[in-house]
Amino acid sequence: MRLDETDRKILRELQRDAAQSLDEIARAVNSSKTPVWNRIRKMREAGVIGPQTVLLDAEKLGFEATFFVLIRTSEHEAEWQRRFLEALHKRPEVQEAHRLAGEIDYILKVRVPNARAYDAFYQALISEVKVHNVTALLSMEEIKMTTALPL
Repeated sequence: MRLDETDRKILRELQRDAAQSLDEIARAVNSSKTPVWNRIRKMREAGVIGPQTVLLDAEKLGFEATFFVLIRTSEHEAEWQRRFLEALHKRPEVQEAHRLAGEIDYILKVRVPNARAYDAFYQALISEVKVHNVTALLSMEEIKMTTALPL
């Protein structure tokens, strides 16, 4: 799907606050409600816009610790990877998981209430899949976090 500047403006508005009304979005992009709705519908159908959700304040909900977990493995077979991915997908503590190029194979973003909860996560993970090396880095302060793409 080819996006024009109006589509990009609509997407910027939705990234800023997806709960705003169509009238508010239309006003912000200098358009009217029906064309804005049609553009949003087309972008949803094309997969440009995925499921809508809300951002929660993790600390206010008791999830005060964020760990970045660096994983190196000596296993690269399909069966190991299947088990590893299955283990990650069933753990809600894992907010993000990336396979990397370079010396580290995977990086995980794990959000938990505290270090003890991280240890429970870690023990459960290594009981399910063999890893060569795990390094956990505790985030001391979240300086910037956004889900917005730079449109």
